[in-house]
Amino acid sequence: MAHGYDHGRVREYWQYAWERENVYELDEDATDPTYVLGMFPYTSGALHMGHVRNYAITDAYARYRRMQGDDVLHPMGWDAFGLPAENAAFERMTDPESWTRTCIDRMRDEMESMGLGYDWNKEITTCEPEYYRWNQWLFKRLYENDLVEYRAANVNWCPDCETTLADAQVDTDADTNVCWRCGTPVTQRELDQWFFKITEYADELAEGLDDLDGWQEGVRESQRNWIGRQEGTAITFDVPNFGSIEVFSTRVDTIYGATFVAVSPMHDLADKVAAESDTISEQLEQMQTSSRTDDVDAIETSYYARHPLTGEELPVYIASYVLEDVGTGAVMGVPAHNERDHRFALAQDLPIKQVIEPVDGSETNLPQEPYTKDGMVTNSEDYTGLASEAARNRILDYHDEVEPTTTYRLRDWLISRQRYWGTPIPIVHCPDCGHVPIPDEDLPVELPEFIQTTGNPLEENDSFVETTCPECGQQATRETDTMDTFVDSSWYYLRFLSPEYEDGPFDSDRASDWMPIDVYVGGEEHAVLHLLYIRFITKALADMGLLSVREPTEKLISVGTVLYNGEKMSETQGNVIAPHEYGPETTRLFVLSAAHPEQNFEWTAKDIGDAYDFQQMLYNLVVNFSERSEFRDNRMPHDDYLDRALDRAIISVSRNYGQFRFHQVSTELRELAQLLRRYRDYMTPNKDVYERGLQTIAKLVAPIAPHLGEELWNRLRGGGLVVNSDWPTSVRNIDQYDVERSLIQSTLADVREIIDVVNITDLESIDIAVAEDWKYEAHELARTSGRDEAIVGTILDADTITADRERLAEYASELEQSHPGLDRVLPPDREKKILSQAAWLLDDEFDVDISVDQATKNSDLSARANPGKPAIRIN
Repeated sequence: MAHGYDHGRVREYWQYAWERENVYELDEDATDPTYVLGMFPYTSGALHMGHVRNYAITDAYARYRRMQGDDVLHPMGWDAFGLPAENAAFERMTDPESWTRTCIDRMRDEMESMGLGYDWNKEITTCEPEYYRWNQWLFKRLYENDLVEYRAANVNWCPDCETTLADAQVDTDADTNVCWRCGTPVTQRELDQWFFKITEYADELAEGLDDLDGWQEGVRESQRNWIGRQEGTAITFDVPNFGSIEVFSTRVDTIYGATFVAVSPMHDLADKVAAESDTISEQLEQMQTSSRTDDVDAIETSYYARHPLTGEELPVYIASYVLEDVGTGAVMGVPAHNERDHRFALAQDLPIKQVIEPVDGSETNLPQEPYTKDGMVTNSEDYTGLASEAARNRILDYHDEVEPTTTYRLRDWLISRQRYWGTPIPIVHCPDCGHVPIPDEDLPVELPEFIQTTGNPLEENDSFVETTCPECGQQATRETDTMDTFVDSSWYYLRFLSPEYEDGPFDSDRASDWMPIDVYVGGEEHAVLHLLYIRFITKALADMGLLSVREPTEKLISVGTVLYNGEKMSETQGNVIAPHEYGPETTRLFVLSAAHPEQNFEWTAKDIGDAYDFQQMLYNLVVNFSERSEFRDNRMPHDDYLDRALDRAIISVSRNYGQFRFHQVSTELRELAQLLRRYRDYMTPNKDVYERGLQTIAKLVAPIAPHLGEELWNRLRGGGLVVNSDWPTSVRNIDQYDVERSLIQSTLADVREIIDVVNITDLESIDIAVAEDWKYEAHELARTSGRDEAIVGTILDADTITADRERLAEYASELEQSHPGLDRVLPPDREKKILSQAAWLLDDEFDVDISVDQATKNSDLSARANPGKPAIRIN
């Protein structure tokens, strides 16, 4: 190539220019900026390709909105607390804070080198006391509003990390539940723990999902499943020498078919049984650490449950398939009418009693397979002969042991972590006063100097633990658990609004003006917990009068995974490609053009090469223009074509940016660049037309390749910085630009196909004929007719259509067969004009004379020319 794009030199210069001009700094007087936010990264040490994809999406959209004239808030910060930092620091024989600070500095530099346009004045870091002070403040406000609870609970425990784990941090490896971080089998332990009472908002969290139209349905469904709201009945079984067991069922009509009761390995009865036998205790511990959702492992107990309606004694089992976080952690086993109960009953050789039969009297496959549908009740005393629904209602009416209820899979948010690198929980334990919150004026409770030890370093620090009670003044001890890092990220989007604010975690007035987040972008792995927690905290803050919104974000983009050889890119897989290996522009162009943001895509050398070649092509087009001396002043039809193609591209690219279809933007820009190159080479270009085309593509590419966009704009002598320039606008309002484009593309394709099929080698000319006017009238009548209308009759009865009745009837019949799949078409004059403007493309490709005209009644092309499908004759 005569010229080459030096991305290293270009990057350095334009980043200096952006910084000098403060182009990303938001005016503090902005009234309602477009808030574009990528989920802030955990400080893992270096950016990976997942980060790049996530943040390239927000950056491209923020740049697009800024060029549209919006004030844009596009901040960045650091999710800096957490056990992984402690582990990494331990491996490197340093402390978590030093390691974290080093990671932040490196990642910030990498973000800047990628051309990510953040307002660094809004930067926040969650391990700063100035930030986590407000975690503690938030804890206190939730505590005061009865949304915090301290209680003993069975928790997931990693013996290697020596800390509790949230359910989402427990992975399944073969048949064993293991720690997400170190792979150690997870056990269960009862500890005194702090909980946020998210279940108080379970109904609103579930119902609010229906209104989140800007969220993918898959994410909403994942949250619905996690909340797990179910309407049903609570049924109480008395258990002698224990008390009672409450089970939940959505099918109380099957209650007479219950032949056993089963409880989860975490149930209180399981604890009682384990305490009575060392052997059972060992069995239970093994069952608790296994992946238990589908197997039929069981521990038979000596207890029995009394059936509330019949008085029958049913055996009680501890069953691996019963989950503690679904329903009540106990089930009545109805093997004839539930698939899991059926598998369990077969494995344990338990009775299978049919109490529901098909309404039509057909046979079932019992006892080999359960019958799980509604039907007619049988073998159920007074309820025999009733339909399932009627039986459910009557049983509820007549039995106190059966009550309507709603259950949730959702459990309260366990925030306690037995680790150092997190927000200290602002509580003092006093022998007389109990749990006493630290006064606001004494916040933050800061982390002491790190002590390298096993377990929780805070417990080993006497100067931190020993304190006095804020209420009575006597000796007391500090809480040594720190908060789950999900607390840090549950409200950080609010701190970005006013990171220097001293009178609270955020400025409520500004939050009322600037919230909710307009677009929130993050990995699909955060589809449940993180998003559930930010929704909960937003609602709780609104109830405290601190927010005027109850949902944190209007639109959510859940980003897919970057794959390499079919595997997710990760350090553990050893298949990571560092973003700097190919330069920022090439990497950004590739990750944005590879697929829709929500889809996974495969990293390939060919595609990364295509992204590099595209930059070089654009750069060389502009350099060639700036060095060219010969231009044409007069206008020709192909100049009009290029002008109209630019208008079409602007409209299409703008729409695709707005809909986050960056892969379509990339396709549009590549096609436009190729068209500009063809225009340049076809004949001496018109300077104004060609310059407009190059300036347009420089602006259109700038959001996804900002360094390149600036360099092109500068070489074209565009005014100021392209990042601050106005978005290009179409000269003409093309309301059917997609129809125009389809017409041109299909016509060119038809010409090529005819030449290939007939194997024409000696071309003289190509004639193109659009249809007669009356066909367009008939086509529009057919297209806009109702589904059940008689198309032929409607067209033949139309007074405005003047055509031969035989030809009109024949064409009307064709239209009726195609209805209702008829596409919109251009009017005949416009169709002819558009094809005339595009004729130069055929001339350029085949070097022949091209004629475009309208068919007439006596023309041999009239029968073959239809609206949107011109007739073609090749001589």
